[in-house]
This record gives sequence, C-alpha cells and structure tokens, in this order.
Amino acid sequence: MPETKSEKKRLIVEDLDENKEYLNDKLGIGVSFDVGVHEFTVGRTRILLYYINGFASDNIITQVLRDLNDLRERELPADVFEHLYHRYIPYFQMAKVATANEFIDKLLVGQVGLVIEGSHNAIIMDAKVLPTRSPEEPDTERIVRGAHDGFTETLVLNTVLTRRRIRDERLRFEIMQIGERTKTDVAIAYIKGVANTELIDKLKHRLQNIQIDGIPMAEKTVEEFIIGKTFNPFPLVRYTERPDVAAVHLLEGHVLIYVDTSPSVMITPATYFHHVQHAEEYRQTPVVGAYLRWVRFFGIFASVFLLPVWLLLAMHPSLIPEPLHFIGIKDKGSIPLLAQFLMAEVGLDLMRMAAIHTPSPLSIAMGLLAAILVGDVAIDVGLFAPEVILYLAVAAVGMFATPSYELSLANRLVRIFLILMVGFFSTAGLMIGLLVVLIGLAVTRSLDTPYLWPFIPFNFKAMKDILVRMAVPMKNRRPSIVRSPNSSRQ
Repeated sequence: MPETKSEKKRLIVEDLDENKEYLNDKLGIGVSFDVGVHEFTVGRTRILLYYINGFASDNIITQVLRDLNDLRERELPADVFEHLYHRYIPYFQMAKVATANEFIDKLLVGQVGLVIEGSHNAIIMDAKVLPTRSPEEPDTERIVRGAHDGFTETLVLNTVLTRRRIRDERLRFEIMQIGERTKTDVAIAYIKGVANTELIDKLKHRLQNIQIDGIPMAEKTVEEFIIGKTFNPFPLVRYTERPDVAAVHLLEGHVLIYVDTSPSVMITPATYFHHVQHAEEYRQTPVVGAYLRWVRFFGIFASVFLLPVWLLLAMHPSLIPEPLHFIGIKDKGSIPLLAQFLMAEVGLDLMRMAAIHTPSPLSIAMGLLAAILVGDVAIDVGLFAPEVILYLAVAAVGMFATPSYELSLANRLVRIFLILMVGFFSTAGLMIGLLVVLIGLAVTRSLDTPYLWPFIPFNFKAMKDILVRMAVPMKNRRPSIVRSPNSSRQ
C-alpha cells in the first residue's frame, strides 16, 4: 500500500519510543535480518542508532560509539542534540533531518542514523562502505596504449575518476533520485559555462518527471524515458565506460548522465558519427589514427552492405563485371540463397549469445563445435554455399570492429532489412531500402540534434575532422552541434 501524504511528512518527535515504534515498523526491524537498531544511553539521554549490515563502516561506528560512551553526564548541557552534533560526534559527513521519511531514505542508501530523545531532529552520518570492484579496463573499449581504468557500478567512484581528469571548479555533478522504491541516484555532469544550459534544463526536467517504481536496469531505463517512445533501432545516446572518453566529451560541451549501479555513462547529445570513433585513434599519431579510423569505417561499411550487394550479384550474374567474375557463386545448393542468409544471420546471433552465456572454461569448446558444424559440415551437406559463410564472416568481423555495441546491433538489423529487400525486389529493392534507411536517419533527432550531423546538414570542417583524425592542437573550437556558449578551447 503506498504511503499517504501525512506519512511522507511525518516528523521526528521528542518521544523516542514513538519514533522507535514507527521506524521499526517501516524498516522491518526483527523481520529483515540486515537492518538493525542499537539503543544506548549518553548521560541520561537515550539514543537509537539505525544501520544496515554490510553498508555501515564498522570502524567509524565503533569510534563514534566509543567517544559517546566516554561522555559524562555533567559534560552534557540541556540541549543534548546540538552539543552532540557540533562537538562530540567525531565525524565530518553529517546532516540533520526533520522527517522520518527522509531519515528512512538516507538509511536505505547506506547511511547511519541517530535518533536522540527529546529532539525534533535526527542525525544522519554518511558512514557507508559501498560494495564495489576496482576500476578495470572495459572489455568493449580496450586500447593498446593509455589509461586502463574504467567506470564501476559505484556512482561516487565514477565521479572521482572523472574529477581526476578534469580539475576544474566549474565541473558540476547534480544528483537526484529516481524510482519510488529503488531511489536510484542519478547525476547530471557538465562544465558550467561550456555546456548548453537549454540542454541541461531539458535533461533535468525529463529526469525529474520520471514516474516509475524503480530503474533496476539503470542507464537503459533512464535513456528510454529521456528519448521517449521510438522504434528506431539506432542508438540516440552514446555509452562509454572509459573516464578519459567521458572527460573529452565534457570538455567538448556535452552533458553526461551517471547512474548508480551502472558502469556505463550516457553521453548527450549524440550523432551517428559519435558511435564510429574509438579512443585508440587518439592514442596514436594523427596519421596512424586516421588509418585506423579508415579501416574501421571499411569494416562498418562491409558489415552493412557486403551481404546485400553480393546477394544481388549472385541473383543476377549479368551484373558482375568481367574482372570480378570470381565473386559469383559456384554451387547454390538446394536451399534458396535468401533463406541461407537468413538462417546464417540467426545462427550467428545464436553463437554470439551462446558465447556470452557459456562459462569461460567451456567457451573454447563451444567455438570449436560451432566452427566445425557450421563452417564445415553445413557446407558439406549442402545447407550453406561456401560463399555465404565467407561473406557472412567478413560482415561479422566488420560488426565486431564497430566501436559502439549498440550501433553494431542496429547495423545488423539494417543489413537484414536490405537482404530481404534484395531477395524480394532485386535491384529496385536495394535502392528503395537504402533510400528508406537514409531518410530515416536524416529525419532522426537526438535531443533536438540532427542524427547525421555533420553530413546532414553538411558541415565541411566537422566532416573533415571525422574523416581525418586531426591533431589535437588544431582542434581549437568545440563542435558546433553542442551549441556551447564558450566555443573556444584555447
């Protein structure tokens, strides 16, 4: 049953027993084994200490209790609360709360609460120890040179990793809680004077208007509320687990969203071309970085267009130029090519999911089994043409070379769509399919930002910076797409 308005505003009262009865009932004291309360006396004043096992720091709580137990009655004035708060509790991260609802909310995020007899306020100490892992390099954004730390599932640690790289007093982290039951901490990060204030206000407004009982899926749920209902498969925000990438985008004028319990940070606004760049390109010389970027572009292009174009040429051999006659198909087999491609696409996804869910000691055996059955036996029995497996493998390599995992999945859906259009409508189907995809991307906007910028609308300087990895000293202006009030980086 949801809380009534009066319950949400219930005040801390002077009667300690009344506070104890209400808080014990709400927190499930005696039912939940991990929520505890310790009653003790300082002088003649009774005090309740509430905590959650595993969250509270044993060392800090022990020190506080030791110092309070050493107090003598004569050392305490009439106003015990103020004396304890300002003098005798040896801890610096403290706050006063006046309502039981706020007291419970603070307690459930790991803080420790003190309820003092005869006072209308309670004391909250931020003495929590969060379960966390060490910052490790993200699996999806590995680089050869450079920092190998990554975000974790702890919000405070993620903000520290960011501040370590941007030591500017204008860096802001505005925090709020989302979810009636989960009360998940969500922080908006930006650099004051660099980020666009309209975008900041829009994101804060949309976050504050999220009405849901919880967001256990963290950043993805938040994204769906921010972006709204859409059937567009392309990612409209960019995710990163690298603090250096997050810092770069903050300096460019982007606004980032950090969600507690998630190692992925959301970058807004984002265009299609934000998803095709990788940190490795900026850890090498500009020439090498440009080469790596072109190779990556080729892989992304092949992952989308190689299979539909080859299927079209296989269905119409007369379209194959004489110098390229070898790319034709020698033995189509007993199953139509379109069906072979669809079966191969589904099989590839099955192997990918099996590799994710297979325990590490068995993953090698699973890979060998899939390679032997799909790559060899399936061809021998006539299930697949050899060329289908070859070109699908090339497309898969291009898909895995895509820096953004979300973009690679969207590109796969586009590839399947184009294969179907070619299979049913031949050359006209390919042209129509490409036109539909291009128009769909052109009209897509991410938080009022054109998704294909700087290609549509065209911006020569920005497009050149995407095609050729420019040296950092030459990039003295922030991207115009973020509409920063301070566009100069010098």
